[in-house]
Amino acid sequence: MPYKNRDELPKSVKSNLPKHAQEIYQEAFNSAWDTYKDPSDRKNDDDRETTVHKVAWSAVKNSYSKNDNGNWVKSSN
Repeated sequence: MPYKNRDELPKSVKSNLPKHAQEIYQEAFNSAWDTYKDPSDRKNDDDRETTVHKVAWSAVKNSYSKNDNGNWVKSSN
């Protein structure tokens, strides 16, 4: 189900990602929720929730990466 605000994000997102990365995650998740409504649009027989979480994490990884300490930081690309 789409997230209305960052407070609704999963604990794994809120406790690990900086604010901007959380915003990216939320926006990507909400967009993917509509995009992958039809099961035929999903890969590997994943359910809708699994698919959109994968899309959201992928969007975050386009701009952020984990540093040597395991913290998510803005990528330098």
